[in-house]
Amino acid sequence: MAVIEIHDLLAPELAPFVSSNEIQLKRYFEPDLGIFIAESPKVIRLALEAGYEPVSLLAERKYISGQASVIIEKCISVPIYTADSEILTRLTGYKLTQGILCAMRRKKLPTVVDVCEKAQRIAVLEDVMNQTNIGAVIRSAAALDFDAVLLTEPCSDPLYRRAIRVSMGTVFRIPWTYIKGSSPEYIKELKSMGFITAAMALHQNTVEIDCGDLKKADKIAVILGTEGDGLKNETVRECDYSVKIPMADGVDSLNVAAASAVAFWELRKK
Repeated sequence: MAVIEIHDLLAPELAPFVSSNEIQLKRYFEPDLGIFIAESPKVIRLALEAGYEPVSLLAERKYISGQASVIIEKCISVPIYTADSEILTRLTGYKLTQGILCAMRRKKLPTVVDVCEKAQRIAVLEDVMNQTNIGAVIRSAAALDFDAVLLTEPCSDPLYRRAIRVSMGTVFRIPWTYIKGSSPEYIKELKSMGFITAAMALHQNTVEIDCGDLKKADKIAVILGTEGDGLKNETVRECDYSVKIPMADGVDSLNVAAASAVAFWELRKK
């Protein structure tokens, strides 16, 4: 393996780990697909198992022969940059989770048809920008036996570092992609593929989450909106159902990550 001691924090080969602009990382190899940063041994291992190609590693010195050693053995063909924790924190701007980062090449995203072809339960995120919520929803979908996640184009990228970290690497285990078109066009596309569409929203004729018709549906798409504004009115109108989670007196709602976990549990495949 090529273990390289860091002496110059401005060395160009360290640029992927220095840049906090993830849009730039996404364009790193333009016109080819760019890169993303995976953090912690578990998350990097899941990415490798999913077929993502490592570009370089950044590892705290004490972990090279410790908890990062298994990852390093799987990445012996790429450079491994190392230093003590204090230097790596100065380099990246944050303390490394479990002492290791990996810059990895992106893969071409699958089509919506490919993702949904055999799916029975899918989650759809409409215009959700918060990376923590993106990661949490994906983690819940993977844990509660949903088959796929679709995101509208304004959503944050699930391969941004914070989203990956919050998802605990499940972003590499559940199929996901972006669905093109604005509301309500994308709802019509879901319906054309045979999905019952359930908007998580308070609206006229709202049903409760344990509605029998929903639980018995062969194919269902659960649509969740952004914090604050929620789903667009036209999205709710186009969906087959608007669905609510009953709240105790004095509490008006759950945040989108918590609501997704409740909905996925209730509507999971039996």
